[in-house]
Amino acid sequence: MMFKLEKNSKVVDNYSSMEVSDAQTLLNTLQQLRQIVKEEGEKIFQQWRSQIERSTFLSSSKNLAYYLALRRHDLRPVQAALMPWGLSSLGRIESRVLPNLDAAIATLGAICQADPHSLPPRPSLEEFFAGDRLLQQNTDELFGNKPEQRRVRIMVTLPTVAASNYGLVRNLLLRGCDCVRINCAHDSATEWSAMIANVRVAARERGYPCKVLMDLAGPKPRIGMAIAPNSPKRLYRGETILLTGNLPTTISSDGFQANCSIPEVLEQLKVGATVWIDDGSLGAKVESIKPEGVMLRITYADLKGNKIPHEKGLNFPDTDLLLNPLTEKDLQDLDFVAVHADIVGYSFVQQAADIERLQWELERRRPNKPPAIVAKIETPQAVRNLPELIVQAAGKQPFGIMIARGDLAIEIGYQRLAEIQEEILWLCEAAHVPVIWATQVLEKLVKKGIPSRAEITDAAMAERAECVMLNKGPFIAEAVTILDDVLTRMEAHQQKKTPQLRALNSW
Repeated sequence: MMFKLEKNSKVVDNYSSMEVSDAQTLLNTLQQLRQIVKEEGEKIFQQWRSQIERSTFLSSSKNLAYYLALRRHDLRPVQAALMPWGLSSLGRIESRVLPNLDAAIATLGAICQADPHSLPPRPSLEEFFAGDRLLQQNTDELFGNKPEQRRVRIMVTLPTVAASNYGLVRNLLLRGCDCVRINCAHDSATEWSAMIANVRVAARERGYPCKVLMDLAGPKPRIGMAIAPNSPKRLYRGETILLTGNLPTTISSDGFQANCSIPEVLEQLKVGATVWIDDGSLGAKVESIKPEGVMLRITYADLKGNKIPHEKGLNFPDTDLLLNPLTEKDLQDLDFVAVHADIVGYSFVQQAADIERLQWELERRRPNKPPAIVAKIETPQAVRNLPELIVQAAGKQPFGIMIARGDLAIEIGYQRLAEIQEEILWLCEAAHVPVIWATQVLEKLVKKGIPSRAEITDAAMAERAECVMLNKGPFIAEAVTILDDVLTRMEAHQQKKTPQLRALNSW
């Protein structure tokens, strides 16, 4: 349904000259909108109710349901009509859907001298800002109490050397690292134990805790081994590569061959399907399906060609892969992770049943107080199912979302990434769920010691999340210092979607 404010059967374009009668039309429209949002939102919430065990998440899930009902409608005409009256244009409604609508309705009712009994009561300040407090409480529960100087946390992926170099870990925490990430795709329980021990000691020395997130590897398809007909050779646009379930062989072959680390992926591909290799460095289309594998035709490559990829990731953006998100390795790693981690990072999660499976596995291993969960959003399916993922997870335990922008950009297309990451931020704020802004944050700075202009802007934009993640590199300590400075500065200007009008000192 699209709402339009009309006058004499025409859409009002010049709202600066609106009279009280037009305010009455706007009031009627907002009341109608509120009724629809309340009714549709209650229906959505009732579908979720049986999954919610945490009483603290009940009001958040209701607000999420109201937000989904609200955003089914095009509100731009209503927003334009509200602005000249000096009222909220609903642009920052995420954390407080009904209170925001009620406040606008109450003020319009006063302008129109409407009967107060015909209007919803004006929300108190406590009711109006309850959503903001819930988001802060959930963020503190997930990441620990916030640092004094800023709202947004900094997470750092620990390198292997963090297991043996206490000074490195201590330096990261003193510079502003608030929580750490251990990637279970690398190292073993021996190194993980040493890393965590160093983090706990450094946190005690600093004076406040540092949460540990352990990231399960998940079923990430990769090229296990690849061979070229005349090695060494590069792949160029227009050439083919045979992707197999078994190790490649040179027998009866004069073309490139590679094997997929998860053979069942090949059974789900169809002719014409898109394949990206090595984080988008190579693009291909499925040209044919053969008994021995899938023939790919390279559609994108560097002008100078790309080296034959080994151990590089594979993405299938237009194929809904049916894969178990918990591999055998993940289940083995969970024996350690469930006991030692504060937060479990969940890769390749796509539907609510995936969350339920992890919750069951965690409950088996740590029944008294399972660790929190952070779901990595990296596929179109995960984006589509985000409300259900949130309800299933946050309905039972502390929960957060990681926007895994590397895989997500490849899966949905780079041109859609900015739009989708905004929508994820909004939806999570409506559910009062904290968000981690991840992948390639200050990457040039971390790896080479000097940032690009674009990545500084990206880091500043990340202030709207509750946590920003840095990956490992030789200049990671310097990157923590700079990110701490950028986030602290930006907090004086922006909080979520709300501009902060700090006095300007440059003029």
